[in-house]
Amino acid sequence: MLLLRCPLLLLLLLPLSSRPQKFPTRDEELFQMQIRDKAFFHDSSVIPDGAEISSYLFRDTPKRYFFVVEEDNTPLAVTVTPCDAPLEWKLSVQELPEEASGEGSGEPEPLEQQKQQITNEEGTELFSYKGNDVEYFVSSSSPSGLYQLDLLSTEKDTHFKVYATTTPESDQPYPELPYDPRIDVTSLGRTTVTLAWKPSPTASLLKQPIQYCIVINKEHNFKSLCAVEAKLSSDDAFMMAPKPGLDFSPFDFAHFGFPSDNNSGKERGFLKSSSKFGRQTSSKPRVDLHKVCVGNKNVFTVSDLKPDTQYYFDMFAVNTNTNMSTAYVGTFARTKEEAKQKTVELKDGKVTDVFIKRKGAKFLRFAPVSSHQKVTFSVHSCLDAVQIQVRRDGKLLLSQNVEGVRQFQLRGKAKAKYLIRLKGSKKGASMLKVLATTRPNKQLFPSLPEDTRIKAFDKLRTCSSVTVAWLGTQERNKFCIYKREVDDNYSEEQKKREQNQCLGPDTRKKSEKVLCKYFHSQNIQKAVTTETIRGLQPGKSYLLDVYVIGHGGHSVKYQSKLVKTRKFC
Repeated sequence: MLLLRCPLLLLLLLPLSSRPQKFPTRDEELFQMQIRDKAFFHDSSVIPDGAEISSYLFRDTPKRYFFVVEEDNTPLAVTVTPCDAPLEWKLSVQELPEEASGEGSGEPEPLEQQKQQITNEEGTELFSYKGNDVEYFVSSSSPSGLYQLDLLSTEKDTHFKVYATTTPESDQPYPELPYDPRIDVTSLGRTTVTLAWKPSPTASLLKQPIQYCIVINKEHNFKSLCAVEAKLSSDDAFMMAPKPGLDFSPFDFAHFGFPSDNNSGKERGFLKSSSKFGRQTSSKPRVDLHKVCVGNKNVFTVSDLKPDTQYYFDMFAVNTNTNMSTAYVGTFARTKEEAKQKTVELKDGKVTDVFIKRKGAKFLRFAPVSSHQKVTFSVHSCLDAVQIQVRRDGKLLLSQNVEGVRQFQLRGKAKAKYLIRLKGSKKGASMLKVLATTRPNKQLFPSLPEDTRIKAFDKLRTCSSVTVAWLGTQERNKFCIYKREVDDNYSEEQKKREQNQCLGPDTRKKSEKVLCKYFHSQNIQKAVTTETIRGLQPGKSYLLDVYVIGHGGHSVKYQSKLVKTRKFC
């Protein structure tokens, strides 16, 4: 059953206050005429089954979508993509009005009459979400009824996208990610960074046209291409956003997901692909954010960067047939310093991100501005172990290997200067977070036990649950546990590739969260907690992750644990 491929199924955007209008027909010529009709577009917008639409929310002004499923046991998938602000949205269903469930082929009821029928009853809520992640509702067997999707932005005016389909298995409009969705930094220079990534199976196996688009900025990683587009066009888009009750102009449509007559078929609000970084099509760049599409390449060198500057890199696989995209796991890197700049200056109490290429080294310098009795160095190695050496005024005080989070407290000295040498791993590039402070209470990283493994109890394993345990400390911290179903052939090598301890719970899907709790014990021998994870499927493999979150908000991930439920009970 289709939303718009048959005349009985429609998906409608209805502002909460609107004038009576007839439903637009599927006739393409008439549909285009209605789209050009300002009064019609101001009242509703039609979304075909299997197509993604873009729209706009004014702050504290909800929007509502309706769509009809005429038959029971119909597959259904709804995807909502926030762009530049968190959204609150919920999906609900109610029974069809008797007049709407018949098989008649006459003229549809007036819009006002249908609205009156559906707004007199409260539907059953199926799903709700609040946040800025791309979130999904998927059902393999949905009942017939009138489905209602309500969206609200409480922070600011914002763009968003909605995709709905009754054939999710065959459509697959979003490119699939490879088994290792990370972007690798393979080469690092003073003004260049070379990135490499694995191809999307949608291109390599299904042979669909996929192009890769790289986004570079200095602020943070992005969760969707929609967020990038909103950021790139933020000044114009928000300045030109129409106010409720005012007419649209043809220029407005370009910012609401509709190409104007002059730029139909062209890419909206993005940089054109080029081998040089930073060439914009706009003559007035307003944001320090750049997007480059590189076709089907899997290696690309970003050039024209500034030395000794941290950049964030995001990769999006874009299906050129559907113009829909999927985000790879973003990364960050700091370009090399100029030759005269030998070290990175650490500021007291401020966390510094450090990137070290394979077998490379990085020098940090810490010069406290006031006298101090002690100095504390906290190092969080995100990936493999690194070597740290600390010298005070040329004298070696410390030389150790660091894995995970380690804290070193050294005796202070008046007017002392500290030189820290970090040596990367031989296995690959290293990412670290380093904190230096003369204030003993300035500890942003959570304390960790020496053993950060998760233990699974095989005898307590059932067809629908597993029981695990992990160690805590004497410090009260917040622990969050997440689960993710993986294939049976998921290997330890694949698990190792995902062991970036600096990626926190904010990078996980809401559906993967099991629970969060606070835990500690004054007796370090008893600082053990157990948890039973229920609601699992028989004979399935799951990857479990435990995150400990410190008082400063920084999180550290324990070693992932691969578990499998019993197939027969």
